[in-house]
Amino acid sequence: MAAEHRKPVEPDAAPSVEQHGAHHVATSDAPSSGSPDPRATPADSGDQPDPNRWKALVICLLGGGIVLLDVSIVNVALQSISTGLPGATPEAVQWILSGYALSFGLLLVPGGRLGDATGRRRMFVIGVGLFTLASALCGFAPNGIVLVIARLVQGLAGGLLTPQVTALIQQLFRGKERGTAFGLFGATVGIATAIGPLVGGLLITAFGTENGWRFVFFVNLPFGLVTILLAMRYLPAASAHERGKKHDFDPVGIALLGAAVVALLLPFVQSQEWKGNTKWWLVVVAVVLAVLFVLWERHYGRTKEPVVDLALFRRRSFSLGVGLATLYFAGFTPLFFVLTLALQSGLHYSALLAGLSSVPFAIGSGIASTIGGRIVHRFGRQLIVIGTILVLIGLGAVIWVVANHYRSDLGWWLVLPLLIAGIGSGLTISPNQTLTLSEVPVEQGGSAGGLIQVGARVGSAIGIAAVGSVFYSALASSRGDYANGLPLGLGVALGFVGAALLAGIVDVVIGRVRGTEATV
Repeated sequence: MAAEHRKPVEPDAAPSVEQHGAHHVATSDAPSSGSPDPRATPADSGDQPDPNRWKALVICLLGGGIVLLDVSIVNVALQSISTGLPGATPEAVQWILSGYALSFGLLLVPGGRLGDATGRRRMFVIGVGLFTLASALCGFAPNGIVLVIARLVQGLAGGLLTPQVTALIQQLFRGKERGTAFGLFGATVGIATAIGPLVGGLLITAFGTENGWRFVFFVNLPFGLVTILLAMRYLPAASAHERGKKHDFDPVGIALLGAAVVALLLPFVQSQEWKGNTKWWLVVVAVVLAVLFVLWERHYGRTKEPVVDLALFRRRSFSLGVGLATLYFAGFTPLFFVLTLALQSGLHYSALLAGLSSVPFAIGSGIASTIGGRIVHRFGRQLIVIGTILVLIGLGAVIWVVANHYRSDLGWWLVLPLLIAGIGSGLTISPNQTLTLSEVPVEQGGSAGGLIQVGARVGSAIGIAAVGSVFYSALASSRGDYANGLPLGLGVALGFVGAALLAGIVDVVIGRVRGTEATV
């Protein structure tokens, strides 16, 4: 691809389908010949949107949903794994969590680039297939080592699959429809993350403590198989023009970026297991690798296609959106990590009851994400500011309730605060995704979506490490007083959400001063 074709296009601020389709036809190297593919995208078929786009969205949400569910569903299964699986040492149990996060982050950007270059449907199907196979291996694992390896493969599959979802939404939808589609994806993110502990608790209750954890993984199998079959029928195949293009895969860039992501994530996801400060030198290594990656991409991009077009970061909507996602997930993700621990270990809630506590957040997030996607074109990043303020209010109320009412009925007292926080989260995640990708060319949707997800995963790892460190230190110093440790830990999460709010306010102010407010 020539250098000029990699430059981001101008914002498609609520364009008509006809305008956007015409734009991509005009900027193609050559028009496709022959009869149109019935599953072609708007860019391939002139001015007509894909008639199967809403069915394709449901399939994308199914695939993305099972991957996101596995981020949190395992939390309530750790005790069951420890007691029911031979060789499930504390170190192995930690790697069951952290290994998934590491391998997931490793493939997000390369996976998105592969989808952009070789076909998103192909990478989506491969990702779902590999994830389903790894889930089966997890469920049948005879010991802790096999389970850790299977979780690593599961994470790689998730990293390959997830950027295809955002790229396909970017490809299939335009204008207000794109906002609605990203709203539904945001609802999936919030609901899957929040109800994971509930689903895990239900399965362990139904199948017993000794083997219930296996069904936490087996539940992915029917969804995975159905998703593959439907994806082959309804997701758009690459056009003949796209299949005929030759692409550069930038192996050096992929290796440098992957190494930088792993080096950055590793000390955070292993912060409780690796004692001492030596591990933090990996952050320095990550910075050095990131600098080398940027220098290499600049050199490589002069003549060939880099894995990441650095020009994307010159767009305020993209660079600020990635930063906001990183900060927000650093505050949002640790909430259920420490809250589940406090309910199960501190108040002796069952896995099911601990999971039920997340339902108000899931309900609020699901409803608000759908609404946020529909109205983001009217309010822009101001909507995200409102969302993060609501999250701050809800999270602050959770801290106050825990500090003043840490008793057996705590779950009931948390219903309203978590509902408010969930509503705020729904007005933050999906609108930010929509606005962050609003100026990204469709042909770069996979790698750009992968970068957003990398930001979210890095934020999650940093947030869990920071919140967990304060939480565990407070527990140790207070001899297991969760009413003291939980508010202190969540106070750190509150700080991250506050930083995300500040980033949103800065963008709104700059946009008004310059007359360049982010739009869909």
